Amino acid sequence: MRAAVFYGKGDIRVDEVPVPTCGPADLLLEVHAVGICGTDAHEFASGPHMFPIYERHPVSGHVGPMIPGHELTGIIREVGGEVRGFETGELVVSGAGISCGHCVQCRRGRTNLCENYSTVGLQRHGALAQYVVVPAAICLKVAPYGISQDTAALAQPMSIAVHAMRRGRLADGDQAVIVGAGGIGAFLTFAAAHEVDQVAVLDVNAERLKIAADLGATHVLETDASSDPKAAIAEWGMDPTVIYEVSGTPAGLRTAASLLPKGGRLVLVGLQGAPAEWDLRTLSLVEHELIGTNAHVCAVDLPRSLELLARRDTPWSDIAPVALSLDELVTDGIQPLVERRSARIKTLIDPWTARTRPVDMVATGEVAS
Repeated sequence: MRAAVFYGKGDIRVDEVPVPTCGPADLLLEVHAVGICGTDAHEFASGPHMFPIYERHPVSGHVGPMIPGHELTGIIREVGGEVRGFETGELVVSGAGISCGHCVQCRRGRTNLCENYSTVGLQRHGALAQYVVVPAAICLKVAPYGISQDTAALAQPMSIAVHAMRRGRLADGDQAVIVGAGGIGAFLTFAAAHEVDQVAVLDVNAERLKIAADLGATHVLETDASSDPKAAIAEWGMDPTVIYEVSGTPAGLRTAASLLPKGGRLVLVGLQGAPAEWDLRTLSLVEHELIGTNAHVCAVDLPRSLELLARRDTPWSDIAPVALSLDELVTDGIQPLVERRSARIKTLIDPWTARTRPVDMVATGEVAS
C-alpha cells in the first residue's frame, strides 16, 4: 500500500509499505479521508517531538520511521477475531487515543489522562496510508449519524473542541468568548453556539471570522493593533463568563486574560510555546480559574462530535474544501501549515486519489436521536 512515512525533521516520503496486520481486537480500515493538523506540522518542522523515531515508545512499542495521521475515518475491511458489533463494509470513525482502562485516571473516566496512553498516528502507525489498523474499542459507526465519509474525518478535531468546551463547564446562562478561529476554534464556535446564546469570536483573519459567524458566533471582531476587544464586548452588551484561548499565541493569551471577569474561567486550548507569568495574588482575590484541556474522552466527546457534525444545515466544505493526494501532502498540506499560510481551516488527505479532489460533505441519512 502507499503511505506517507515520517523519517525525521523535514523528511516525509511516500513509500510502498505492507498492509498492516489486523490484531484480534482491531479493525483494518481502508482510508479515504484523514485530516492533518498543527501537531503534524510541528513534527515535520522541528521534530520528532511526539513521534517515536529514535527511541521506542514505552506503551506502543514503536520505534523508527512512522506513518502519521490521527484524524481518521475509514471503511472496515477486516474485523479482528475478538471483535463484536462491527462488520466489514461499515464506515467508522476512530478517536485515535488509546487508553488502558485500568489506571486511576481511566477509572475516573478521564481516559485522555491515562497513565498508559498512546495515539494512533502519534506513537504508532496512523492513517496517512491506504490502510490503517485501529483498536475497535475506540471506533464508532458513522451510519447512525447520517454524515459522509469526508465529514466524519472532522470528528476527531470536533471532539477536541467538545472536550475543551466541557472543561469550561459551559452551560445555559453562560456567555463565551473564543480567541482564535482556526481549526479547533471553528469547531468550538459551533459547539458553543449549541450550548449558549452569546458566543463572541476574535481572530486576526477576516475570512475565518466570516466562517465563525456562519457557524453560530453572535459577535465577531477582527483584532489588530488598533482594536479594543474589551470595548467591543461591552458594546455588544456581553458579560462573558468563560474565555477560551485557542490561538496558542502570547498575544492571544494577553487578550484572553484582559477579558477575564471576576469569577471567570479561562480555558487554555492553544498550546503556548513558552512559559508565561501570571498574577496569582489577583487570581485568588477575584477567583479566576485557569483550566487546562488535553485531547478528548473518547466515550463521551466522540459521539457528541458526530451529533454536532450532523446538525449543521450546510455542508462543512467551507472548513475543509478539498482532499489532497499523498503526493501533495507536504507541498500543499503540511508546508502551508508550517508557514502559517494555509487558506484552509482543515486539510484532508485521500490516500487513494491521484490528485486533489473536491470533498463530499452531503448528508447521507437521518441524524441519530
